[in-house]
Amino acid sequence: MTLKATIRGRTYSFSSIKEVLAKANPPKSGDDLAQVSARNAVERVAARAVLSESTLAELRAHPVVGYDEDEITRLVEDTLDEQAYDSVSHLTVGQFREWLLETDTTGTLIRSISPGLTPEMVAGACKLMTNMDLMVVGSKCEVVVRANATLGLPGRMSSRVQPNHPTDDVQGILFSAREGLSYGCGDAVIGVNPATDSPESTAQILTALHDLTRRNSVPTQHCVLSHVRVQLKALDLGCPMDLMFQSLAGSEQANTAFGISVGLMDEAYEKMRAMTTNAGPNFMYFETGQGSALSSDAHHGADQVVMEARCYGFARRYKPFLVNTVVGFIGPEYLETGPQITRAGLEDHFMGKVLGLPMGCDACFTYHADMTQNELETLKVLLGAAGCTFLMSLPVGDDIMLNYQSSSYHDIPSVRGLLGKRPTPEFDAWLQERGIMQGLAPGPRFGDPSVVP
Repeated sequence: MTLKATIRGRTYSFSSIKEVLAKANPPKSGDDLAQVSARNAVERVAARAVLSESTLAELRAHPVVGYDEDEITRLVEDTLDEQAYDSVSHLTVGQFREWLLETDTTGTLIRSISPGLTPEMVAGACKLMTNMDLMVVGSKCEVVVRANATLGLPGRMSSRVQPNHPTDDVQGILFSAREGLSYGCGDAVIGVNPATDSPESTAQILTALHDLTRRNSVPTQHCVLSHVRVQLKALDLGCPMDLMFQSLAGSEQANTAFGISVGLMDEAYEKMRAMTTNAGPNFMYFETGQGSALSSDAHHGADQVVMEARCYGFARRYKPFLVNTVVGFIGPEYLETGPQITRAGLEDHFMGKVLGLPMGCDACFTYHADMTQNELETLKVLLGAAGCTFLMSLPVGDDIMLNYQSSSYHDIPSVRGLLGKRPTPEFDAWLQERGIMQGLAPGPRFGDPSVVP
């Protein structure tokens, strides 16, 4: 392989595919922190020129973490669909980008080759795309999954109600959940980030949410986002659980820092398959975010876009119902500005969808990031137009427990109305029957929590 390009009479040489991928990335504060980013705009162009001429076969042969040292690399390689891979392996990354963007390349066609793609291939194409390119391809990729409701159908956009409470007060959680439902939110999941990560608290919250949703015939799913080991113990206590959650990272070392492994997730998947209280067949929920591997010094010298793509290579093993990139939550050390957070949200959605996942996004920022409310609202609309499966929703968009800014209960119906999108068919029918919505317009019971007693 010749990893060099000449720009304006100067030749730029790169030592590895990993370096090419990193230096082809748009500017990110996390890549600067990791000291893997391009030194200037011209070197970035040179890296993109080299990347565009590299073949998908070369990217498969050179994962950013070696096969012998990382179980995520082994998982991706050992489960790759060879027939799907053979259909695209000859393409350069530039040609692959063009193929994805062609009008004749449908979402169905992209889904057919997804099992033959490694994360590095998809991340490589991502680096050559504009924000509009990412949206065009993401909007093609319809990934339909089912639990108690059906997510990912054309013309639909779902949301997660996030009724967090700083002391895990169950009545406070339930009131917030009722409020969210009354605004037409929560068809993806009612998911609580617990303040107390214990099996008993997890079981108590899940039982209360189960009673609320079943008593009111709400066609949605519930989840408590405690550690997977805690959720396994909660299952042993006999609690209901529609979805099982875990945060994932893109390297074995980073996942070890999270307290998980492929073996543990396999165990959790099998137990959940036997014990889930949802109608199925999908019952896993994963969250990710650019910079997580770097935060535990487990990025192996790779850039954060590639490491994020590797999260999705891990996640697809379990055919999840939800995958969510919490794009601005990790902080400005990794994504510093509004444009960086916006770019990352569109990148993550694109990569997850091309790899065959029902991709959602928490469009959010921490209060010390350089992002405005207007930029955040713009990102929500961009993601909705790009076909994002679901967004977050919480009271006034301000999480009182996690202390960050996200989407509000009011934002979801606003974005749906703006883009002509509706919730899942099952949830949509429930909203109409309860008088919460009338078509796409607010109904007589819109915003009235007593509609969900």
